[in-house]
Amino acid sequence: MFDYFLNLPRYQKRIFSVLVDAMCVPLALWLSICIRLEKLYIPDNYLVLFSFAITLIITITVFIRLGLYRAVIRYLSNHALIAVVSGVSVSALIFSASSFLLKAPVPRSAPFIYWGLALLFVGGSRMLVRSYVHRAKRILKEKVVIYGAGISGIQLANALFQGEEFQPVAYVDDNKARQGNIFQGLRVYSPADLPRLIEKYGVNKLLLAIGSAPHSQRSLILRYLEPLPIQVQTIPNMADVISGRAKIEEIKDIEIEDLLGRDPINPNNKLLDNYIRNKVVMVTGAGGSIGSELCRQILNHQPKSLVLFELSEFNLYATHKELMTLVKECRLNVDIKPVMGSVQREHRLEVIMKSFGVQTVYHAAAYKHVPLVEHNVVEGVRNNVFGTWYAAEAAIKANVETFVLISTDKAVRPTNVMGASKRMAELVLQGLAERQTDTRFCMVRFGNVLGSSGSVVPLFREQIKKGGPLTVTHPDIIRYFMTIPEAAQLVLQAGNMGQGGDVFVLDMGEQVKIADLARKMVHLMGLEVKDDKNPEGNIEIAYTGLRPGEKLYEELLIGDDPQGTDHPRIMKAREISLKWAEVEEILGRLDRACHVFDCDKVRAILEATPLGFTPNNELEDLVWKQDQCGMALPDNVLKIERVELGKTAAD
Repeated sequence: MFDYFLNLPRYQKRIFSVLVDAMCVPLALWLSICIRLEKLYIPDNYLVLFSFAITLIITITVFIRLGLYRAVIRYLSNHALIAVVSGVSVSALIFSASSFLLKAPVPRSAPFIYWGLALLFVGGSRMLVRSYVHRAKRILKEKVVIYGAGISGIQLANALFQGEEFQPVAYVDDNKARQGNIFQGLRVYSPADLPRLIEKYGVNKLLLAIGSAPHSQRSLILRYLEPLPIQVQTIPNMADVISGRAKIEEIKDIEIEDLLGRDPINPNNKLLDNYIRNKVVMVTGAGGSIGSELCRQILNHQPKSLVLFELSEFNLYATHKELMTLVKECRLNVDIKPVMGSVQREHRLEVIMKSFGVQTVYHAAAYKHVPLVEHNVVEGVRNNVFGTWYAAEAAIKANVETFVLISTDKAVRPTNVMGASKRMAELVLQGLAERQTDTRFCMVRFGNVLGSSGSVVPLFREQIKKGGPLTVTHPDIIRYFMTIPEAAQLVLQAGNMGQGGDVFVLDMGEQVKIADLARKMVHLMGLEVKDDKNPEGNIEIAYTGLRPGEKLYEELLIGDDPQGTDHPRIMKAREISLKWAEVEEILGRLDRACHVFDCDKVRAILEATPLGFTPNNELEDLVWKQDQCGMALPDNVLKIERVELGKTAAD
């Protein structure tokens, strides 16, 4: 029956509320006199009835004017309760005034008693309905514990109480001053009480609401929570909530940055502004993970114009659209130029740089997926080595002031073609820096970035949602990790430090064991790893074996004597370089081998070059392997071999 009234149309509910109040007010008036006289009172004087009628009519009118019937009872707020108190107070005054003016035989204290009774009937009836609705909703909602009893936690509880999904049952906070207090009807417990709370309430989810706490603090909390049988999620950043980009009740999975516990360092704006502000800046590979983030951060430092150079039409469109939105929202005076093209076309690059008067280039265009480059050796070398060379030569001809190469930790003692090609690209720029001084060349080397295309973290998340298994290549494989925004920010700062031919290395923090990372992600999703020790677990971790060219660990330095810089997370490497004449000769041989698609020769040249390249697998180029299975090598490959042999003999 009660549910029937709850499902009535809105206007019918308002009529019903008016009828309830029309019964409650006369009842309260009559009971106030009964209580005062301490006996059953039967109104026998028309003046008393007339006073009752005036009070009722004016009271209902006042309630309407105060908007009491527009308030949705299930979402009754403090403002609605204030309206009830105000309306009842006016009603008591009307009762007192009307009985006095009509000289009705009403006890003087009756209006005071009436005020309390009317407040109980009018406000209490609404509170009862609200409590019933909330109780019914609580039964259907999922119980959660909120970690953090600060402003963020209280705001989150308010939002969840009104929502349809989650029902907060308690706060947990490591601040002892808050423990034992009650906020929003919820008690604040110590983190040590969590196991008991999980068992008592049957809670399966914990929501982190710790505001702008640093990643190091979040990491400590997550380390404590990981063994508990509970899924851990978090709320959006308060800055996003305040700006309207997110709602506080938008629950999301734990960010990997919180697991790493790495706090960002405030950027050195002087380093950032020198080669960006009021400059014409060009980013190659502008649609990629690093390239697009470089563009976002470059915009913040207000270049004169920003040239987006990208091969992928869709990536260029998406990045350009996003940046134009940022320019409009932030009211920036930056001209953005989306240009399609390949870094393997030197003339195209030169024309673009000269046409727009480019002063600073960030070269992020590269093929970076190790297995794919192993399967496509020539294209990997063409893009990573020759694409860098052509872009650098175009920069010299266009009088570009600064050229920054985005390199990788896989360039250090590489075991795969991708790493070797990036190390070769570094040698190319070092040789060009020695050949001329008009364009300043430098390189920035760092490891894996979180959330980039091919990153392991989103892959693990997707695999967990599908029920597993989580695929890890090797139980002992370890990697460095850094967030894309931090990597891009450090690249911009490092690029402004070099004098010419410098190799900068970013401090990536501690290496992370991928298998441990997988286990943490499973545990923090409230699940258990399925293995020999726990056959009843939820998610299995499957080891697939190292992929072609893959190493168990990565390094950032070739030597052991890095030099410090003005930034605590940027080091300068001390490494060998080659004269331009030597580099040019190697490039000539590579070009000829690539031209005839001699993958074996390409890899042999890379091995013979002082790159530290030591392949750990057979040649895996798909076309080359197919050719070796049933087709003879083209005659021009043999001619190249004879030319090379002739050169060697002449030397």
